Amino acid sequence: MNRILILGATGFIGQAIYKELRAYFDIYGTYVTPTTYATENSILFPYNCEEDSIYSILQEVAPTFIISCFSGEYSSRFKAHEEIATYIATSQNCKLLFISSSSVFDGAFKFPSYEKDTLNPQSSEGRYFASVEKMLLTIPKEKVVIARLPMILGVTAPLVIQLQQAIKNHAAFDVYPNLVISATTVDKASQQLHYIISKNLSGIFHLSSTDVTHHDDLFKEIAQAFGSQMPIFKQVFSSNEDRFLAILPKHNKLPENYTISIEEVIESCTLKDEIITLKQKI
Repeated sequence: MNRILILGATGFIGQAIYKELRAYFDIYGTYVTPTTYATENSILFPYNCEEDSIYSILQEVAPTFIISCFSGEYSSRFKAHEEIATYIATSQNCKLLFISSSSVFDGAFKFPSYEKDTLNPQSSEGRYFASVEKMLLTIPKEKVVIARLPMILGVTAPLVIQLQQAIKNHAAFDVYPNLVISATTVDKASQQLHYIISKNLSGIFHLSSTDVTHHDDLFKEIAQAFGSQMPIFKQVFSSNEDRFLAILPKHNKLPENYTISIEEVIESCTLKDEIITLKQKI
């Protein structure tokens, strides 16, 4: 059985990946802040990239796959990935799945971006992800998966919860009318990663919707699906023309049953049973 180490297993993305994979693989993980989820599960290790070396955990677990989705200060995260790259390069049977971001293209505004496009980061986040991606090119390509994610939604996504709160309190919610985006859900991305691991794939994947939409249209449709009440949509304009922060799959497409559309993203954010549970928590 494959032994998988999820770096950041108690985060928003990490938890979803953990839940998707735990019934099929031997799963280990790391966490920063002690939680009930972490302390009750003996296979999770405390790890803070700003203070700790990841090497001892790698040696103890000896994973077949490392899934990197942990948070922290950018320079510390980069150094951690240098350690991971060294470990993988000298390991006979270990592969890295690096969870990257559409922000590696946030300086390219005119068109959607595809897997083989030249990176063009503008933000600090984009430059961080791009620097890790470039560093990982030094590893044999069969040992690396770069999975770029767009905006991540779903019933429990922070942005969807923020929208729910704005609706409840009739408060402001920022939307960007001139921003064209792609999106996905945390559950779909986890399923896609499961497929990539099961098939032992390598390369760069854009785990996003197969179509795009305007940022304001997306959240207005989600809000409408919640009910008749609406938040105060605060329109934020960064340019007079449409700007793209959208990634689309083209060269490394997954089977059709592993794809998702914007319409399906909206539906997944407004599943009635899950929304009732979420409202009770709020």
